[in-house]
Amino acid sequence: MPTLRIALAQVNPTVGDIAGNAAIVRDRSRAAAGAGAQLVVFPEMMLTGYPVEDLVFRDSFVVASRAALEQLAVDLAGDDLGRIPVVVGYLDADGPATVNANATPRRGPRNALAVLHDGRVVARYFKHHLPNYGVFDEDRYFVPGDTLTVVRIGGVDVALTICEDLWQAGGPFQVARRAGVGLVVNINGSPYELNKDDVRLPLIRRRAAEADATVAYVNTVGAQDELVFDGDSMIVAPDGTLLTRASQFVERLLLHDLELPAARVDAPTGTEPAQPAPADAPEDMSITRIRISDTLPAPAGPPAVGGITEPVVDSGEVWQALVLGLRDYVDKNGFRSVVLGLSGGIDSSVVAVIAVDALGPERVVGVSMPSQHSSEHSRDDAADLAKRTGLDYRVEAIQPMVDGFLANLSLSGMAVENLQARVRGVILMALSNQEGHLVLTTGNKSELAVGYSTLYGDSVGGFNPLKDVWKSLVWKLASWRNAEAIRRGETPPIPENSIRKPPSAELSPGQLDSDTLPDYSVLDAILVGYVDGDQGRDDIVAAGHDPEVVDRVLRMVDIAEYKRRQSAPGSKISIKAFGRDRRLPITNRWRERG
Repeated sequence: MPTLRIALAQVNPTVGDIAGNAAIVRDRSRAAAGAGAQLVVFPEMMLTGYPVEDLVFRDSFVVASRAALEQLAVDLAGDDLGRIPVVVGYLDADGPATVNANATPRRGPRNALAVLHDGRVVARYFKHHLPNYGVFDEDRYFVPGDTLTVVRIGGVDVALTICEDLWQAGGPFQVARRAGVGLVVNINGSPYELNKDDVRLPLIRRRAAEADATVAYVNTVGAQDELVFDGDSMIVAPDGTLLTRASQFVERLLLHDLELPAARVDAPTGTEPAQPAPADAPEDMSITRIRISDTLPAPAGPPAVGGITEPVVDSGEVWQALVLGLRDYVDKNGFRSVVLGLSGGIDSSVVAVIAVDALGPERVVGVSMPSQHSSEHSRDDAADLAKRTGLDYRVEAIQPMVDGFLANLSLSGMAVENLQARVRGVILMALSNQEGHLVLTTGNKSELAVGYSTLYGDSVGGFNPLKDVWKSLVWKLASWRNAEAIRRGETPPIPENSIRKPPSAELSPGQLDSDTLPDYSVLDAILVGYVDGDQGRDDIVAAGHDPEVVDRVLRMVDIAEYKRRQSAPGSKISIKAFGRDRRLPITNRWRERG
């Protein structure tokens, strides 16, 4: 059986940075060649970054992507890498998305991949299954392909597929079986969700069995706006054996030697027409075969074994996702540093430590902004965290500013509470303007769900690391991060008092969150059903929750939609994040009733 040394390039492209992304391809291809790789594979839409959203509709962007692909093939040959096939994702287009009167295949923008070899683009493939759920709107942007591309490399037939092609039964993987391929390459821009790594391996095993071929899965790592990509690239044999698996949330060139069945001698080059689909299959595709090389010398040196990285525990996985999401948002958007209000409470403490882990303490400013209602222990806890982490710590008392407003405005009750939050927002934005920091807001998903925040106050900011993190998970993350510090022999960064004390906004004497909200263990259980699960009121009550509490919580969620629409972006880590995933009208008279 031929041996093919494959390199899966788990890398971090940036949307719109076509030149920079091409440079990554050249650099990683050079490293792969130095390690003896005979095939190098990069993620979905590598050249443009992913997702490009409405950039698809700009002809100039499509032209730049196509031109960069052709130039990249030339540049790889100029780097003496032309003999190695390189698979790279890019944006293509073959005309407007229309169907003519003769019912010819639709034409338009394409989510595409290409094989670069010997200074040329020798093969292309257009994504067949286009996702249109959750964060995906690919039916809006792309036209599906209807042809499976099979390239022969070193005497092995390799089928080429893209992301969602793996997630749907039938289609490319079923056709790959008919084509008799030994390897299916699947390039991805698959966003992170908690426990998604547990779903991928069984899924790839099913597709490997469906294709009766080894599957090489490579995924992007990094972040784009709210989306985080965790990598988790892997290779699975036809019998379901996991051959190698990369770490999550880090860049990696995963090299592995594959023993693969030799290609059929009688398989012709060119295009084979689609055949009638089996009764249990929804569709079929034509096959295009392209011969690149019939033989390859055996890989030099010792065998390449990529190894298998075991996934981390859930809290550690989420923590890494939040750190990566913040780091890339800050760095890719050109911010030098971040600033946040550091109250000594659990939310701001966790955000501060995420920021320190992502950027280093020298790029994080924490501002304590005490009022007359701020407890001594909160001020002490904020100072203690600053000392533990080494971030830039400042104190700006807000009471004189609040008193100035109250001397000119007749306010009482909640208006005074919100005034304090808005004065703090003004301070943070002023520091942002003066010193160039990105303001981080610190509200969690539970608070955003029920509108427990002040517009233009504690909700002010350009990015929210906890936007998709339930309050009950915030505590788990804090405990995990401290335990991880102890495991490493380091000082736990979050004061224990910040974790244990009852949560409070401290905007009035003795105020606690529990004065307004149910206990977070109860609240989060209701919210998970209503927000993440789209359950109705009766279903939630049937799960054992008090009807009056459910009615109150659901009403709070419904009337806070206008607040959420104005909230800062934040890293998605759940199945149903506010914003991209959950899209409801602000003006909406539908109410869940018993």
